[in-house]
Amino acid sequence: MPDCTETKVVFGRIGRRVIEADFDGGRLGSDGGVMLLRQADERLGLTRAAAQAIGDSRNPLLITHELRDLLAQRIYAMCCGYEDLNDHTSLREDVLMQTAVGVKDTMASSPTLCRLENRTARWQSVALHGVLVDQFIASHEHAPERIVLDIDASDIPLHGDQQRSEFHAYYDHHCYLPLYVFCGQAMLVCYLRNSKIDGAKHAGAVMRLLINRIRRSWPAVKIVVRGDSGFCRQGLIRWCERSGVSYVIGLARNRRLEDTVAMVEVAMAEAYRRSGVKQREIGEFRYAAESWDRERRVVTRLEYGNQGVNPRFVVTNLQEPGEQLYDEIYCARGEAENRIKEAQLDLFGTRASCHRFNANQMRLMIAALAYTLMTRLRAMALQGTELANCSASTIRSRLLKIGAQIWRNTRRIRLALASHHPLRDVYLLAARRLGAGP
Repeated sequence: MPDCTETKVVFGRIGRRVIEADFDGGRLGSDGGVMLLRQADERLGLTRAAAQAIGDSRNPLLITHELRDLLAQRIYAMCCGYEDLNDHTSLREDVLMQTAVGVKDTMASSPTLCRLENRTARWQSVALHGVLVDQFIASHEHAPERIVLDIDASDIPLHGDQQRSEFHAYYDHHCYLPLYVFCGQAMLVCYLRNSKIDGAKHAGAVMRLLINRIRRSWPAVKIVVRGDSGFCRQGLIRWCERSGVSYVIGLARNRRLEDTVAMVEVAMAEAYRRSGVKQREIGEFRYAAESWDRERRVVTRLEYGNQGVNPRFVVTNLQEPGEQLYDEIYCARGEAENRIKEAQLDLFGTRASCHRFNANQMRLMIAALAYTLMTRLRAMALQGTELANCSASTIRSRLLKIGAQIWRNTRRIRLALASHHPLRDVYLLAARRLGAGP
């Protein structure tokens, strides 16, 4: 592909001066911040660990692009906003992206990357989950006293002839129903499933494998499993109790639960009518569903306002006071939903257009690795800056999408970034925190 053309366009005048534009600027790129991703990846060893985990079954005599380079190309591109394989038709010639990946010339084509996704087996996705957990553990200098594991499910809409595509009545479309586990901002599990199942299916097995892996590194850590009412299942609860794992899980309302708090709601309704002020109460009682083997502690949050009664129930084996348990522990579960949105929308975790189910699982894992890279970049390099709490999409648009000119010769590769970029100081600070020299 040539570096320039003679094509020119004219955008009118300012006074006597003609406004012209052409494509003779040479080697320019729009992703000057991709070098921060490269530096973060070097610190973390993320793409190298991922390549080692899944292995390369290709004939080494026929390989043009190393497996690590393929993964880095795909992950860096997703972080920079290139969501589709078709984007790599032109992106493979981008000198800036080539430099970030660490190759001297043309990167892999879209068909090559497609073959990477489609030749994967189930065990390789399992191995990549191990990489996610290892990255999470390595992110802690010391073993924490307690961690909270948020488990949740979400939909990935489907619009083609994908394997195991099924209609889901709640979401009202054909979709997959992946199972996610987060600890804070760290993604630990993104397990792809077909949608015509109980949302809590596989949750017990996934948590057992995950917690056993965490305890091998942190034997003394206290673990809390947190989820909404869709995960209130006897099997998961009993396993937590047998395994010394705490839990705080939503409990779907039913007639027995509503009858238990009915008298309190009557008193709250009367107080609301007298005062006009919304009423709120936190209480608790012992309760056993028909499928349970014994009674368990249930914390209830009751509210009465202009829309009537709105009870919530939570089952737990934690000992914290009811108000603290509901307001500070259980309600914090909403942060996991925000992280799912970030992974799916900002890092393109809903791109499941392959026919093969295992290929779509691999796409989900690549998106998870991109999410992990962006999350770790934020944690390692952006704390104390105006981007410290920003989403991946904001970091991309404000820090990664920087126009850059690049020169390459036998001795040096030089990037020239905009002199007056508004986040110049943040960029320099991030680069130095990631180990880049002066």
